[in-house]
This record gives sequence, structure tokens and C-alpha cells, in this order.
Amino acid sequence: MRTIWQEVEPVTQGSGPIAGLPEVVMEAAPVYRDARGGLLELYRDDEIPRGFVPVMACCSWTLPGMSRGPHEHVTQDDYFTFAGPSDFLVALWDARPGAAGATRGWRLKLGENFPTRLYVPHGVVHGYRNIGGAPGLVVIVVNQLYRGERRRQPVDEVRHEHDSNSPYQFPPA
Repeated sequence: MRTIWQEVEPVTQGSGPIAGLPEVVMEAAPVYRDARGGLLELYRDDEIPRGFVPVMACCSWTLPGMSRGPHEHVTQDDYFTFAGPSDFLVALWDARPGAAGATRGWRLKLGENFPTRLYVPHGVVHGYRNIGGAPGLVVIVVNQLYRGERRRQPVDEVRHEHDSNSPYQFPPA
């Protein structure tokens, strides 16, 4: 199966949906700079999608050329902040019932050059690759605890990155 990729231009201010990908929201993450450095708001209660209630936050450092995903969640929604100090190629596919699945994908370049917050609801396959020259930091805020309360439940992930036969494969950079 071949994926038809749609390039998505990052937003430089405000927020908005991604055409053809319902409920996925991309918003510019303004960086407030001064003589000491900068500040970026990871999320604000008045700006996150309605109904999304964060319960956990984590961050990952991804080395240049390395990927995380693609994978999807059965019930968990993710709210990412891509701020740098590197850039990322983000890939999205809509695997929800009645959607295009792996035949249509969306490519976004986010991070240091385009600091962005990205809301990805469950059922949307997602992954990212560090396409910059430095380790990159991604902050992820989620609406359910990893492995449930006290880490006693199964992980809410369908991993595609370990399956070479999966139709969800990263696009070329």
C-alpha cells in the first residue's frame, strides 16, 4: 500500500485544524524572549481542546536522525509541544473508523524553526523523526496515565514501528 502525503504548512500564529484530519489541532507556540533566554507556554487551560483533561506530562529527547513511532492509542489523546532545539518531521495518519487509514498521510515540519503545540486524538497514528542536527526535546501531555493507576494496566498503544509489514511507515524527509 502506498501513502499519498500531504504537506502541512506550520501555523505562525494562532491555531487551527489540519484540513482533512478532524479534531487534530495545530497551534503556534509563541516563544517570549528576553536578555535571559526565552519562555514557551506548554499548555493553557483556556487554549487546549475542549474535553481534553491532562493527567500526566513527560518529555522525550530524540537524537538527530532517530524516530519515535509511528504508533496510535486506543483511548489516550496526546498534546505535543515541539519547541527545539531541533526540528522534527511529524507524520500523521487517520486510522479511525471510516477514515483513509494508511492511504493518506500528513507531513509537518515543527520544532525550533516553528515552535508548535499539536493535539492528536486517539485513533490517529503518529510519529516523529528528529531532522535537525542536535538532540531535540518534545513535551507530551496526555489525558490518561501511562499503564493506568499505579502502572497496573496494559499500555494503550498499537505500535507500528516494530512491524515492517505495517502500512504506517515514515515518509522520506
